Amino acid sequence: MAEGGSMESAAGRYQSTLDALSSLITKKSRADKSNKGDRYDLLFDYLKILELDEAISQLKIIHVAGTKGKGSTCTFAESILRNCGFRTGLFTSPHLIDVRERFRLDGLEISEEKFLEYFWWCYDRLKEKTNDDVPMPTYFRFLALLAFKIFAAEQVDVAILEVGLGGRFDATNVVKKPIVCGISSLGYDHMEILGNTLGEIAGEKAGIFKHEIPAFTVPQPDEAMHVLEEKASKLNINLQVAHPLDANLLNGLKLALEGEHQYLNAGLAVALCSTWLQRTGHPIINFNQTGPLPEPFIKGLTTASLQGRAQIVPDIESPGNLVFYLDGAHSPESMEACARWFSLCTRDDNHLSNLNYQPQQHMDEGSKKDTAQILLFNCMSVRDPQLLLPRLMRTCASHGVCFQKALFVPNISVYHKVGSQALPTVDPQVDLSWQFGLQRAWESLMQSDKGVKPSNTDQACEEVKDDTGMRVTSFKNSSVFSSLPSAIKWLRDTAQKDRFVCFQVLVTGSLHLIGDVLRLIKK
Repeated sequence: MAEGGSMESAAGRYQSTLDALSSLITKKSRADKSNKGDRYDLLFDYLKILELDEAISQLKIIHVAGTKGKGSTCTFAESILRNCGFRTGLFTSPHLIDVRERFRLDGLEISEEKFLEYFWWCYDRLKEKTNDDVPMPTYFRFLALLAFKIFAAEQVDVAILEVGLGGRFDATNVVKKPIVCGISSLGYDHMEILGNTLGEIAGEKAGIFKHEIPAFTVPQPDEAMHVLEEKASKLNINLQVAHPLDANLLNGLKLALEGEHQYLNAGLAVALCSTWLQRTGHPIINFNQTGPLPEPFIKGLTTASLQGRAQIVPDIESPGNLVFYLDGAHSPESMEACARWFSLCTRDDNHLSNLNYQPQQHMDEGSKKDTAQILLFNCMSVRDPQLLLPRLMRTCASHGVCFQKALFVPNISVYHKVGSQALPTVDPQVDLSWQFGLQRAWESLMQSDKGVKPSNTDQACEEVKDDTGMRVTSFKNSSVFSSLPSAIKWLRDTAQKDRFVCFQVLVTGSLHLIGDVLRLIKK
């Protein structure tokens, strides 16, 4: 009993920590421009309260911004330098299942014990010292401050920071002298905050550049590159372009993160790491971008792991019959990259052999089956499905992949509360108007695209209840489920009924949806 009581107490303490963190989430829309920068100067007050100014100046930081690929670039860089023998700290966002995923030490998410210790150290001091003039930091700002505290206290050799949003006014940008900066691929995302043109967006991302600190980017559209070069020139930076990694440099191995676009992110990570090593007194002898990669670089690039980005998870309840392909793409450009990855994976009969999950029965049986592709989708209401869904459908169609059915669901996660690992209860009164809008956009695409079998325009909408009492609204090409669990159950039931088909489910549109699906299928 004592042991059970202590476990319950630990669980209760963790939940109270998540509740305290949730209290920092503001209801204010991210698109509210009434206060540009949202009193960015407050961050420096928080650093003084937490006595982190000196500690941050001692950290040897790699700082990465971008529209897409920045999380993958940071993950590759962390893995490379860890395999070079350095103690690493990695701060990324968002998390998919547990908030501790955002803080990695030596490649592993921070332990619950350490997380609680550092969380309350920061929270209690801020609670004591803040007031009406200097209020408690908002959610992401607190997490960034917590990351600085963790990495300083844990004495990491290198801290790799992924920008949360933008760059200029991001909480990670309190860093005054990083070792090296990187800008991954730029595109149209968060336009309600960052601007309506690629030039405006590039200007915000370039806000992480610091005077005479080396900076790298990847090949960019001319409009974006012009702005990056202009911002760099003003700070006396020779902005260098890192080109995609040549696959031949990996000694016959594959990048750990799937998708052709990852070679672009890997090339940027290699440039950032080699510069970091040189500037911290650990140069690689005779290393250049065209010569063979050092062994630790190859190991880092081929063993890195990042949940929710081009991730393949066979369903444990339907082995061989149901496979989930998860990618948190949520911009038009990343949606296209996601579609290419999914199309190439599902066309490749041997892709399952690369998974960690490899029951022999599954492999032998699965390789002989017919396949059917299904889409499981949701996106946030600040996204434009008229930009996302056509890119997804048409890119897949150009590779010969057509979805048998598209399923639209609400997220389980809510944006005003940090969830625990336990799944929240499903709201039977959930508003599905957004999902019905997504369904209408999809049905319209299916009927207008020449490369896709058209549906009957006069078909009636069928509304039924599943065995849990939740509503399911179906057309021939799509269904709206009122909960994610009911959609997963439908997929599993469908896979059980037709054992001669392997159902390949692409889950995309939102990292929140990816996290919810992972929690359900990995339980």
